[in-house]
Amino acid sequence: MPADRSRLRRPDVPRAGTGIVHLGLGAFYRAHGAIYIAEAMEKSGGDWGIVGVSLVRPDQRDLLRPQDFAYTAVELGPGGEKPQIVSVISNVLVAPEDPKAVLDVLSVPTTRIVTLTVTEKGYCHEPSTGRLNRDHPDIRHDLASPGAPKSAIGFLVRALERRRAAGAKPFTVLCCDNLPENGRVVRGIVLEFAGLVDQGLAEWIEAEAAFPSTMVDRIVPATKPEDIERLADRTGVLDLSPVMHEPFRQWVVEDNFVDDLRPDLGAVGVELVLDVTPYEHMKLRCLNGTHSSLAYLGYLAGHETISDTVADPVFAAFVRRLWSNEIVPVLHAPPGVDLGAYTSSLFERYANPAIRHRTWQIAMDGSQKLPQRILGTVMESLTAGRMPRGLILAIAAWMRYVGGLDEKGQPIDVRDPLAAELRALSDGAVGAEEKVSALLGVGKIFPADLAGHAAFREALVKSYRGLIEKGAREMTKDVTNA
Repeated sequence: MPADRSRLRRPDVPRAGTGIVHLGLGAFYRAHGAIYIAEAMEKSGGDWGIVGVSLVRPDQRDLLRPQDFAYTAVELGPGGEKPQIVSVISNVLVAPEDPKAVLDVLSVPTTRIVTLTVTEKGYCHEPSTGRLNRDHPDIRHDLASPGAPKSAIGFLVRALERRRAAGAKPFTVLCCDNLPENGRVVRGIVLEFAGLVDQGLAEWIEAEAAFPSTMVDRIVPATKPEDIERLADRTGVLDLSPVMHEPFRQWVVEDNFVDDLRPDLGAVGVELVLDVTPYEHMKLRCLNGTHSSLAYLGYLAGHETISDTVADPVFAAFVRRLWSNEIVPVLHAPPGVDLGAYTSSLFERYANPAIRHRTWQIAMDGSQKLPQRILGTVMESLTAGRMPRGLILAIAAWMRYVGGLDEKGQPIDVRDPLAAELRALSDGAVGAEEKVSALLGVGKIFPADLAGHAAFREALVKSYRGLIEKGAREMTKDVTNA
């Protein structure tokens, strides 16, 4: 790590007032939403500066504070790297250290939008139903401790409760996570929690607040120490918290904000629409669904990154088959979108050698991701009388992955909120049929009508057994050539 460089500092430009609070400040938002918002203010003005909130650890605050919360966003294209300094964030709060400070900034009337990237598991809900998980320890804590929430949902509801008591308008809640119909889902979870606090509060939120759905898209690989070193060598300035991203970006937002107050997002390329659902389904299923499929199968086959995986002709043919035979046939294209051209562009993005997006990173939190990314497509295919064998193989690969051992018998570092439960179920079963049956019984992931579908279950057992006997690459080849 370079030690003889001066630290990155915020550019000497006027600071915008704070209009947005972002919960879950991580690499994706800093490489996507924050850049759009900075560009919108540069183009059209407005006080839309961002206060970030870390809900768990102080790491991001501690890295950014010496830089006055500025950071470098580095575009990784086939032609080289393009860095830019982003200075739209004015402060980062750490919720466990001072939950009152977080509630205070959420409660002031100048905060007009709250954006979130807390990952699927951060909403404390049941992915298979979209309902609030009332038994989640953070939810139980937040109901009992109104002044010191832990969860994103707890902070949202308690801040809205304060605003209602003060006679202030609610803020707009803008979810930027990969959940289908994310605005509707978050609205339902918030209303359910609020109803447990005060039914009048729930009715006020339902009538006055806004929860526009969004679709976000940009590949943002994890920043590695060598990225930091390379950037410091190039610029002569040390930034300990840069973000890396691909050239492509897309943000589709339902234009539904409290009192129509928002940055001029349309001026910088955000697509403002009446209904984001077809865009969400397209992205979740075409991109995220195949990303997860390639992650589990590619990891088991020994590939470190997505670009490595699709450089293997077996997996290149496999992902194209997923799109053409299984995913696109049950999709309704958004207005003006050619799904064939869209999936071709996705393959080019996957193959970008500058994006070192690790299969292990994408494989995280699969119990939360499968219902949104893969299971919906599988259910619709089965209903239409088609057997989606490629996606079923991907589910089988996930089942093998969460068993915690790879094809060489080496341990897998499984990161998932249900990791211990899934490992215990797998370890407690003998043979492919028992393991598949045990994991299908996890109702938080698999809806009963899918888990009980006899032909699906039979195909899943066959795929799991094939992974054990032949390995991921050979099974992928078999499915592709079938």
